[in-house]
Amino acid sequence: MRIRDRLGISTRRQKQAAWLMEIGLFMIFTIGLYLGQTGIVVNAGVGLAVTQLVPVLERDYDVPMDPALVLWITAAVFLHSLGTIPIFGLESFYKDIPWWDHMTHALSSSIVAGTGYATVRAIDRHSDDVSLPPRFVFVFILAFVMAFGVLWEVLEFAIAEVAAVLGTGTVLTQYGLEDSLWDLVYDTVGAVVVALWGTAYLMDVSGYIERRLEERAA
Repeated sequence: MRIRDRLGISTRRQKQAAWLMEIGLFMIFTIGLYLGQTGIVVNAGVGLAVTQLVPVLERDYDVPMDPALVLWITAAVFLHSLGTIPIFGLESFYKDIPWWDHMTHALSSSIVAGTGYATVRAIDRHSDDVSLPPRFVFVFILAFVMAFGVLWEVLEFAIAEVAAVLGTGTVLTQYGLEDSLWDLVYDTVGAVVVALWGTAYLMDVSGYIERRLEERAA
């Protein structure tokens, strides 16, 4: 059973929540412009681009996007962007709330895990020559997310170092080795959640990928 069914959240409410978060992203983008903060502008701008990509995939490429999946993606980019702005007397949620970075990493890594899960399940169902046991899929998702997480931490470090050399504001901030290790831990948490309970939300997308593979094979 899906979480929305347990909580009694209607499809309409999920769409409304995603829409409100999109408005929030635009407001964060505007705040970044007003403050002249490149990091806020870029993070909110990328978040807005991601949310606009979702309807494009659904409209132009017939990718089935369940409202819960749309809300899941929108929440990930919104909470990340929200964490970058000064609010409620705080410098930012990322700097002043210790668990914020962990939460957004777990949520963002779950999106990465979902992409890997949908793809590998589609390949498994598409080819008779490929048989992927559930345990292998579980391990694959963990390895996939961990590899992406390490790449992300390296990217954060590189961007921070370049910004320090140029004397400009950084788009991504790294708070040290301990922070990076904890980020990887919570990346793993997001991957485990998807590996255990992602089927209910990702089977439609997986089915779409499978159909495209069959079309290409034909």
